[in-house]
Amino acid sequence: MQRTPPQTTSPASRILGVDPGLNITGYAVIEPREKRLHVCEAGVVRSTQRRSLAYRVREIHDGLAEVIASLKPAAMALEELYSHYDRPRTSILMGHARGVICLAAAEADIEVTSYNATQVKLILTGNGRAPKSQMQQAIRRELALVKMPEPADIADALAIALCHHYLAAKAKAVAAHRMP
Repeated sequence: MQRTPPQTTSPASRILGVDPGLNITGYAVIEPREKRLHVCEAGVVRSTQRRSLAYRVREIHDGLAEVIASLKPAAMALEELYSHYDRPRTSILMGHARGVICLAAAEADIEVTSYNATQVKLILTGNGRAPKSQMQQAIRRELALVKMPEPADIADALAIALCHHYLAAKAKAVAAHRMP
């Protein structure tokens, strides 16, 4: 697993965004700080491709559990399972990865919210069918990054975390407005 050192801050509002994959699972932890969103840590958890499915999902679970234990996010945003009729096996394998990711969150008592890719694109760009380049520009701008993180799995995890942040802030504002 490739990791960058975490920054020391309060985890009360941290969001862990996860782009699940059986080979590479991207993750990113963001938090509001000083009126901006900051990336606490972003990276990937890689499974060993030549190992058994059981071993690979354990690697994903253990890697995400380590991230959760280290950074103590308050919430997890996870990409929903997408199934293409030409590749049903891919969605079944992705389901295994999502399952152990959800297990790692449940073990740490972290609420998991799932978002489909179209919703994430719509929230960040205003276009549910935005190309990857437009998404990357939106992420770079919102987080004031010099360049887009590599690989793309990290960018996807950042996008999912940002989507959750914006929707949670909107829900909080609506709830506050309704209170007498």
